[in-house]
Amino acid sequence: MITGSIVALVTPMHPDGAIDWAAMATLIEYHIESGTAAICVVGTTGESPTLTVPEHCELIRFAVEQSGGRIPVVAGTGGNSTHEAIELTVAAAEAGADYSLSVTPYYNKPTQDGLFQHFQAVARAVNLPIILYNVPGRTSCDLLNDTVIKLSQIDTIVAVKDATGDVARGAELISAVPDGFAVFSGDDATALELMRHGGQGNISVTANIAAPDMAAMCNAAFAADWEAAAAIDARLADLNHLLFAESNPIPIKWAMAFRGMITEGIRLPLTPLSAGHHAALQRALEAYFA
Repeated sequence: MITGSIVALVTPMHPDGAIDWAAMATLIEYHIESGTAAICVVGTTGESPTLTVPEHCELIRFAVEQSGGRIPVVAGTGGNSTHEAIELTVAAAEAGADYSLSVTPYYNKPTQDGLFQHFQAVARAVNLPIILYNVPGRTSCDLLNDTVIKLSQIDTIVAVKDATGDVARGAELISAVPDGFAVFSGDDATALELMRHGGQGNISVTANIAAPDMAAMCNAAFAADWEAAAAIDARLADLNHLLFAESNPIPIKWAMAFRGMITEGIRLPLTPLSAGHHAALQRALEAYFA
């Protein structure tokens, strides 16, 4: 199982919304060079809801080919239709992805039994390690700890990305799942605290722009060098906060464009960062990179 800083990678786009494949290649190389443990493509930060299915699958194939085995690829393959989630996970496996990231079905609000059956069906259909993804603030669907524990008994369900930001809840889960089942933070602001309780790393938005520091913080935590990890976390604190001033990935895409890493392309219904947030985020970026 991978451990450490896993970047929730943006999908770079031209101003007209077309995918910027050259920038995508450059970002993958940046993360390989920066010590990122794995890249996660076409998740929430990758704007999966506004990608066509062919684009979604091509981004996975491209990431696998560009990385060339130098860094693991986690492919976002979730859906609120179990059939669609299976199709995307099959495509990810065929493309050579190392893991899938499967979000809880959004909008249709399944029961806990429905969630269990959904993920069980995906696991039975595809022989690819699955990382569950619980982000109730976006999906209106909460995968409760008891259900995660039950799912952790399925061989190919190997981890969960907990984006609740509830460290106490995450700590309870870590203490209850079998050895070898990983709990990753999906909340940059509380990731270090979850790692103090045994979390295996952070699937990070902030790593898009601060990859070396996020990797170093995770590595310091795994070495139990909590003083060094806390110092890095403090340097990242303003970014961790301001990069969620509006819905992700709006702020991170603006920040990366400000730094010259990508252009400002983003797809409706998401829009570029509101002008009222520019000054604060610019100051935080300038202070961080000073």
